[in-house]
Amino acid sequence: MQNRTNRISVRLSDDELERMRAKMEEAGITNMSKYMRKMILDGYCVRVDTKDLREMVYLIRMCSNNLNQYAKKANGLGVICVPDIKDLQRRFEDIWKGMRAILKKFASIK
Repeated sequence: MQNRTNRISVRLSDDELERMRAKMEEAGITNMSKYMRKMILDGYCVRVDTKDLREMVYLIRMCSNNLNQYAKKANGLGVICVPDIKDLQRRFEDIWKGMRAILKKFASIK
């Protein structure tokens, strides 16, 4: 945590305070000091709904686990061609590359 020793003061009308609280709620921020710092330093707050993205990551992980189990079983039984497994792995890795790029962009949002 940063050592914040400097204090500033702002006076707001009741209307302005209510607008600020509404904007804080919209941004999903409950700490007024944090919200004011963000607005003063950056001029905006971004709230990104990542529910769908988290679900996508979960599903990709589940598919990855299934693919690995399939590959182990196929290699053990010798029923599936190795090139088929390699192709599945390559395609899945392509999906993950795209997903990683999306996640990096989300991570860069401050």
